[in-house]
Amino acid sequence: QVQLVESGGGLVQAGGSLRLSCAASGRTFNTYYMGWFRQAPGKEREFVARIRWSDGLADYADSVRGRFTVSRENAKNTVYLQMNSLKPEDTAVYFCAAAPPSMPRFDYWGSGTQVTVSS
Repeated sequence: QVQLVESGGGLVQAGGSLRLSCAASGRTFNTYYMGWFRQAPGKEREFVARIRWSDGLADYADSVRGRFTVSRENAKNTVYLQMNSLKPEDTAVYFCAAAPPSMPRFDYWGSGTQVTVSS
């Protein structure tokens, strides 16, 4: 069974950095898209970043482009989100997701990790 487990969230001051990890298990993800989303209190879930596992092609939301970097480590089935120059507006619960190649649609989700950026 597919399982996605996020880690690395916490409290950081504005301008600081955090690195989130998403440990994926249950199958091989070589043909998948892996995504990061976030949801702030009272707001809708929004797209943050996406990576195609096969070749590492990445997309970013305009709000994080140039500050965040998504990557993956094949041997560990792990996806990372390096977050630099953090702003209070980045405060949210961050979710990892996986999309099978047949759609693609993000069918599998982790439970989330809290990121809080203080001003």
